[in-house]
Amino acid sequence: MKLIIGDKNYSSWSMRPWLLLKQFDISFEEVLVHLYRPSTTAEVLAFAPDGPGKVPCLIDETGAAVWDSLAIAETLAERFTQHALWPRDPAARARARCVSAEMHSGFGALRSNMWMNIRASFPGKNATPEALADIARIEAIWRDCLDTYGGPFLFGEFSIADAMYAPVVMRFNTWQPGLSETALAYVERINALPAVREWIDASRGETHAIPYQDVCP
Repeated sequence: MKLIIGDKNYSSWSMRPWLLLKQFDISFEEVLVHLYRPSTTAEVLAFAPDGPGKVPCLIDETGAAVWDSLAIAETLAERFTQHALWPRDPAARARARCVSAEMHSGFGALRSNMWMNIRASFPGKNATPEALADIARIEAIWRDCLDTYGGPFLFGEFSIADAMYAPVVMRFNTWQPGLSETALAYVERINALPAVREWIDASRGETHAIPYQDVCP
């Protein structure tokens, strides 16, 4: 399989399936397409001509393409059933799908005001009321899941839900909003994962990438 991704410093959507593949030791070839260039869309379409020309995009051994991070996650869960990408328990699985879908479709204020830029540091910046409301909701999700399922990850063992929220952790690293002790501890656990460390280290080496919002507007 091939996973087409964007620059690790910026592409929150790419991080999610990449992290799943790494965390569950599923073999794949990484293909990095640089973002914010005139050729970006055409380069992605060369791999997946029926798609929207965006990353991430998973290409299987037959050449079939799956795009969108959550669709890729669901495809991996169906294909690699030996791994508990979703929780095995039906009730926990349903809840994991709910919080993952909420991350996938929501939190627009956080995305707009605290974009993913791993190399940057903007402590305390852009803490608008709307962004803080999104953060409060995320903290509530994390707290409820950790309390219910006992940690160390949202549903006990690492799952798709944790991969969906990993880019939020990257945002928190950069923007450093005030967080509860529970949220800070979860952030530390995600940051400590070897696959996350690998992603962060690679992002810091992307000096060839076009700078994008490297200073706080």
